[in-house]
Amino acid sequence: MSVPPVIWILTIVLILGLLAFDYVFHVRKAHIPTIGEAALWTGIYQGIALLFGITVFVVGGPTMGTEFFAGWVTELALSVDNLFVFLIILGAFAVPRQDQQKVLLFGIAFAIIARGGMIAIGAVAIDRLSFAFYIFGAFLLYTAVKMIIDELGGDADEDEEQKDGIFVRLVKKVLPASDEFDGDKLFTIENGKRVLTPMLLVMVAIGGTDLLFALDSIPAIFGLTQTTYIVFTATAFSLLGLRQMFFLIDGLLDRLVYLSYGLSIILAFIGVKLVLHALHENELPFINGGEHVSVPEVTTGLSLTVIIVTLTVTVLVSLLSPKGRAQAAVNKAHSEAVAYVEMTYESFEHRRDEMYERMLEHERIIDGLPAKFQDMVVAERNVVELLADAHKVHRQRVGFNKLGERSDEQPEGLVVTRPDGLVAKDPNDNVITVAEQEKVHAKKQAKRLEREQARAAYRA
Repeated sequence: MSVPPVIWILTIVLILGLLAFDYVFHVRKAHIPTIGEAALWTGIYQGIALLFGITVFVVGGPTMGTEFFAGWVTELALSVDNLFVFLIILGAFAVPRQDQQKVLLFGIAFAIIARGGMIAIGAVAIDRLSFAFYIFGAFLLYTAVKMIIDELGGDADEDEEQKDGIFVRLVKKVLPASDEFDGDKLFTIENGKRVLTPMLLVMVAIGGTDLLFALDSIPAIFGLTQTTYIVFTATAFSLLGLRQMFFLIDGLLDRLVYLSYGLSIILAFIGVKLVLHALHENELPFINGGEHVSVPEVTTGLSLTVIIVTLTVTVLVSLLSPKGRAQAAVNKAHSEAVAYVEMTYESFEHRRDEMYERMLEHERIIDGLPAKFQDMVVAERNVVELLADAHKVHRQRVGFNKLGERSDEQPEGLVVTRPDGLVAKDPNDNVITVAEQEKVHAKKQAKRLEREQARAAYRA
């Protein structure tokens, strides 16, 4: 279906306006979004997408409306999966938590632009080259199989780290770069020279990996609709609320332990749908003599149903499975231990006791986990060291209570708890040892002093 140019222009203006609004009111001033803020704006952006889809359904008809929702849900699911890799990249570069919003917004803006270009190329290919459906379908089937193999082999994250490393290494070979952040600046002065900062490099890494993600997502949505306008808008609206969603489901991502399997099923289903459509429209001379092949075609309604059911089952199985429950216990024990260690006597004492009891409850769950989950627990954000610190703090607190005294004095031998009673954390808000934090702080202080001296010499 042909969409008038004025509709295209209004749609692009709407998308650019939403990106500009996001930057001016949320990203320009660096801060860490609260769960409430992330939830509110995730709901607003997904609500905008729903309203847009309903408008398409009313104005463009049921077919276009159903195609939009099928494409939007698929792209949204693939985008959530991409957040896993964004977490890896942000962690590898140790991007400060308050600056992660800017990186993510850049990645979203870059993705919309880059995918817009790829959508245009894909539309031309499908319009002029009927066999493109075979290529898209085969690629999606290959991707689905590879996702399962990578998941079973446990090296998917490692592959993505290597991919982002390629882009960064290429940039570093061409342009000088610093190893230290300078606030949220993209360039800084180091040794008297103007160099790139890790902030710019991580944006390059995010943008580069997103190009790789597009190789999966663009053929997937073309398998649901060939209307270019629907392909573009479904892709764009699936990306617009991704920044807010990142901070909302950050703690939930690692609990979706079977998401890759669900996405592989969806990609395989769409791949088969594309191949069937290609056979139905066949013009290749070596297949059925160049004539159309009489095969059943998958309707858009069936596609939407399969996508929603698969995602629902995947999420439920992830959350309710032994592995998902184990991950949930680790996360809850971690958060309760941090809250207990950092709560002072200025707060209500009974609340601190309640926290400790909840921590013990989740710790007992961890202790009872099957052996195959023990390695996961031990490696999870220093949770073992954190729980040990919480027990030491509790024992000292009980000792003071027996003497009729109250004190937040820290016991000796704490590993992740600082003298001021706060838990040591890296820029990504992950718990680390106090010794590691002191090393990082000393290194940053030295680099900051060196940068200030170099900047002063540069200005002189």
